[in-house]
Amino acid sequence: MVQAAAMARRFYLEGKSKIQIAEEFGVSRFKVARVLETALERDLVRIEIRVPAELDAERSDALRARYGLRHAVVVESPADAEETPDPENLGEVAADLLGELVNEGDVLGLAWGRSTIHMAAALDRLPPCTVVQLTGVYDAGTSERGSVEAVRRAAQVSGGDAHPIYAPMLLPDAATAAALRNQTGIARAFEYFDKVTVACVSIGSWEPGISTVHDMLSEEERAHYASLGVAAEMAAHLFDAEGRRIGRDLGERCITVKAEQLRRVPEVVAIAGGQRKAAAIDAVLRSGLVTSLVTDTSAADYLMTAGPAPRPARDRTDPDGI
Repeated sequence: MVQAAAMARRFYLEGKSKIQIAEEFGVSRFKVARVLETALERDLVRIEIRVPAELDAERSDALRARYGLRHAVVVESPADAEETPDPENLGEVAADLLGELVNEGDVLGLAWGRSTIHMAAALDRLPPCTVVQLTGVYDAGTSERGSVEAVRRAAQVSGGDAHPIYAPMLLPDAATAAALRNQTGIARAFEYFDKVTVACVSIGSWEPGISTVHDMLSEEERAHYASLGVAAEMAAHLFDAEGRRIGRDLGERCITVKAEQLRRVPEVVAIAGGQRKAAAIDAVLRSGLVTSLVTDTSAADYLMTAGPAPRPARDRTDPDGI
């Protein structure tokens, strides 16, 4: 028992290999393996995996495996909270994840969204990196603004350069959007889109208050895209329930990163939660554009049973084949 305790201490606490332990005690490494296994069986060694109370490790791992994501973090939905999309604590958790994913010299891209704004406000550490805005701003006369501020906040924390976009996300027509893209400041930001290494995006479902694009369109336009089967929106790109992009003409009127550019970004982190967004999250995950997800338990429970198993997110080909 004393010898087993000593071997276990060397292996679990001191990080020594089984070969090193075998040499020290004059036994074979197979003997060491059997002793360590017996130590676990007899409760001499207890292994406890502890995560912060607000994180659901089991759901996180199951969700990551189901969608083939690189990272999935599921936050416990507060029992007394109203059923609102994107609880603010998602932004705090996403800020921690981003602090781990971003490396020095990276180019971090931030798309408009309440969750990304909450994430930027919660940032307290970020390696030196360039921060670029991936979409124009949402301006519908509300207080829900902050895309530019989010970019500047992230750049301030990292100590890197900021490249904000001072332009609306949606324009009246393609010609106006094209003219704005050619303006010096906006064009400079667009030059960084192909250099983005980590992107942070939000997801919206096709209903009032849950999709930025939905709220900016006219009733006639909303009806038109609804007739095409729109189920989700991300960075002004529309998707049906199978993750196929629809309404591509809308992109010509928008100041936003192209879907093809997002698909080439090594790490695309989506922040979205709540039962009202669950189906939209599933649709965007099926598009192959997103590699990692921060969500909550109410959305995760839906996602775990949402239709047939999707293609792994690491298979980032377009569902349309385009």
